[in-house]
Amino acid sequence: MQAALVIGHGTSTVKHPTLDGIRLLIVQPLMADGRSPDGSPLLAVDRLGAGVGQLVMLSSDGSAIRDMFQVENAPIRWAVLGLIDDGGYR
Repeated sequence: MQAALVIGHGTSTVKHPTLDGIRLLIVQPLMADGRSPDGSPLLAVDRLGAGVGQLVMLSSDGSAIRDMFQVENAPIRWAVLGLIDDGGYR
C-alpha cells in the first residue's frame, strides 16, 4: 500500500471495457512523512470519489483490485482503496 496525494484527473477517449464508468486520477505517491514526493506521479482508478488535494491510500495488489472492481482481466495497476483523513497532518 502507498499513501498518495491526488493532483489531477485523467481523461481517456478510449478505455478498456472493464474501465467504463471508472474515474481515473493522477496521484503523487508520498514518503512516510506525508509531504515529500516518492517517485513520479501515477494513474490510479477510483470508485470512492477522491478529489484534487485529498490524501488517498493506493494498492497495486492484483487480487484486491480484482475483488474490488469485480473483474478478472482489467489493465489496472493502481487503485484507490481508501481516503485518508489527514486531521491537519499536512
